[in-house]
Parts: sequence; structure tokens; C-alpha cells
Amino acid sequence: MLDANRSGTVTASPRAAATELTVPTAVPAPPVRRTGFTARCTRAALSPYARLSLLLALLGAAAGCVLAFEPQRLLTHGWPPQLGGAAAALVFAAAYGLCTVAFVPRPLLNLAAGALFGSQWGLGTALTGTVLGAGVAFGLGRVLGQDALRPLLRGRWLKAADGQLSRHGFRSMLAARLFPGVPFWAANYCAAVSKMGWLPFLLATALGSIPNTAAYAVAGARASAPTSPAFLIAMAVIAVPALVGSVVAWRKRHHLRAH
Repeated sequence: MLDANRSGTVTASPRAAATELTVPTAVPAPPVRRTGFTARCTRAALSPYARLSLLLALLGAAAGCVLAFEPQRLLTHGWPPQLGGAAAALVFAAAYGLCTVAFVPRPLLNLAAGALFGSQWGLGTALTGTVLGAGVAFGLGRVLGQDALRPLLRGRWLKAADGQLSRHGFRSMLAARLFPGVPFWAANYCAAVSKMGWLPFLLATALGSIPNTAAYAVAGARASAPTSPAFLIAMAVIAVPALVGSVVAWRKRHHLRAH
């Protein structure tokens, strides 16, 4: 509205001026949620059970490759002659790690390491492959399987094992590595599903695997002389931890049931 004062000047009223100077504020639009086919496929592919299915498919393919290529032939046919020295040790360590992910028994690989590279080099190569394979399995289980499997830990034994690995990761994994009765792959994936950290897992794996790995490497290096003192001592080192571990597991069974 326009008002005329005594001097004849036309001025705008305060209400009109305020109306003219007011700038409307833009209201932000709500976020648009993608509901297309591509978005639905992406969410489905990243779901916990889809990742678990991928993990099972990878492990099945790895096991099939092992059955097809038969790595146990290393004990009878030896290492390819094209490789030698440090290069052969590195290639064997990498193959060792991948084979453990594919459920190849570590005693077989340890014997092969000792037979191919001798006691010292065989021990170093086998330990490198052990830590490498454990790390790969732990990473696969943690990324692809943990979210889907943790809600399934409802049984009493499963909860007890998960609690032990989550709260006392280093000493629990160290005991599992020292006890030959615990399958290597089972310990890897159980630790991956738990809340154990990377560093305790890898450190306990490296330290706990030394006695058993060294015994098998020596046995493989001295397999041609089964009556030698070194071979007999190696066999004793393999047998004694298994016996001790069985006794400890028998005495601890009531403790696990109580939890």
C-alpha cells in the first residue's frame, strides 16, 4: 500500500515494504532413494548371505582345483627343475598358502617343504606359507562370512568358543595352533567369525605353528633315514603335543559346557 505525506512524496507502508523485501526460502527436496533394478541388484549382491554364498563358491572352486592338480605329487615327483633357490622357496610358500585355504592338510605340505628344501629352508618356507594362508582365510571369512554367520552362533558350544576367541584371542589361537587335533582351516574361519583382531591372530599363528611345522619339516628332510635320531625326535615332537592337547581338551570339556 502507498501512503502520501504532507510534502506530496509517496512512500510505501512498512507492511508493504516488508512484504516486498521478503525472499521466499527454498525448501530442500527430500533425498531420492534409488529403487531401480541396478540399485536392488547392488543391495542384494552386498547382503551378508550373498557374500557368504560367494565365500562358499570360492572355497568349493579352490577345493576342486586341488583335487584336479593333486599337489601331493610334490612328494613323489619333486619340484619343477626350472625353479631353484630363493625363487623356488617363494613360489612354494605362495602355493602352500593357497593350498591351505583350499583345505589341503598342512602336515602333507610340511613334509613336502622339508623334503624339497631341507630342514632349515623347509621350516622357513612352510611358516611363511602358513601365515600367508591363515591371513587369506581370515580375511575371506571376516569380509564375506562374519555378518551372516555371527547371528547363527546360538548353540552353547558355539557361544563358548566365540566368547573364548573374542576375549582371549591370542592365547586361544596359540593353543589351537599348538594342538594338532584342531584343523587349520577350521581355526582360521572360526577366528574370522569371532571378534579377534588381525595382529593377535597372525602372531599366535606364527608362534604356535613353529614346533609342529619344524617337526614335520625335519621328518620330511630325513624321511630317507627313518631310524636316524633326528627323524625319531621329530616324530616324538609330533606325537607328544597331540597327546597333551587331548588330555587338556578332556579336562576342559566341563568348563565349556558350563558356559
